[in-house]
Amino acid sequence: MDLVKAKIDQATDILNELDIDLWMIFCRESDMMADPALDLVVGHKVVWQSAFFISKSGETLALVGNYDAPDYERSGRFATVRPYVEDCGKEIRKAVEKFNPKKLALNFSTNDIAADGLSHGMYLLLLDYLKDTPYTDRIISSEQIISLLRGRKIPQEIKLISTAAFMATDCWRESIKNIKTGMTEIEIGRLIDGNIRKLGGVNSFDTIVNAGAKTSPGHGHPTDAVLEPGDLLHIDFGARVEGFCSDIQRLAYFKKNDETGPPEKLQKAFDKVKNIIDETSKLYKPGAKGYTIDNVAREMLREDNYEEYQHALGHQIGRSVHDGAAIVGPKWKRYGITPRIPLEANNVFTVELGIELDNIGYVGLEEDLAVTENGGKFLCPRQTELIVI
Repeated sequence: MDLVKAKIDQATDILNELDIDLWMIFCRESDMMADPALDLVVGHKVVWQSAFFISKSGETLALVGNYDAPDYERSGRFATVRPYVEDCGKEIRKAVEKFNPKKLALNFSTNDIAADGLSHGMYLLLLDYLKDTPYTDRIISSEQIISLLRGRKIPQEIKLISTAAFMATDCWRESIKNIKTGMTEIEIGRLIDGNIRKLGGVNSFDTIVNAGAKTSPGHGHPTDAVLEPGDLLHIDFGARVEGFCSDIQRLAYFKKNDETGPPEKLQKAFDKVKNIIDETSKLYKPGAKGYTIDNVAREMLREDNYEEYQHALGHQIGRSVHDGAAIVGPKWKRYGITPRIPLEANNVFTVELGIELDNIGYVGLEEDLAVTENGGKFLCPRQTELIVI
């Protein structure tokens, strides 16, 4: 199956569902600034100014520079491939006039980065190209189109995300055999990254390693901090397979010489995080709103007087590790409308949270799951027991 062609067909269905006549992706020099929609429904890079049209009638058009055209012609994804040499603006105007849309959707959004691929400069160019036409007054955001298109994973997409998640768990299983006290975070990160490559994947994002409480969890890079007895090792990482991502967090405690097991407060925190994932994952059902699920996790933390995490409980994953659209998170201003977007069947999300323990480290777990009528379906084996070394 050609996934890009399948997503173009899915986009046509969504345009009909939303009663939007035409979706246009306008871009250039994608090696420097790529619209997130290109991987989804275009599948090739561009150099010159290019426009891709998908209509609710099912008609599709790729308007590209003449040197880019052969790739698009060979792919067979667009019914019409129209190369140009001199003036993209004239060709865009002709194309839009031919489609004559009542609603022209463009890739800009204040809520969803995955739907915000049209740069301001390109938007100004397009307005100039369509000057003195009625179409400048018919422009709308493609946010809803892209939200549904990215979120509604087809079976092959879910299979590839699951493959990436299994690869990450295989990497963890192999890596933990060789992680020892005395190693730095940088060395541990290199081990993880190397094992992902050995398994045939690449990192879906820069691996995060925390050797105990010496460094803070988040988006920082591994440091020279050394893993020592009494440290909780926390790793946040993922694999990318055929363009699809996984994102998991794993834990291992390295005992002190006089310890027979983990500290009681560590075991208690681990059990709490694991139990929250148990309970909230059941709520990842079609129609649920992310902020209600997120609130359950926070209530469970407050029951035992733990501090709340400072992020969303879950984000979508797919071609990007943060795949845009709905999130499972609080109604904070920074998240815009995304916590209020209802979940749909076959959305793929993370479920993740952690508890920071002084002098021990970050008790963080993260799993990947698909939304189903029966709740979240995990896409790879979970960590349900604390590894003690």
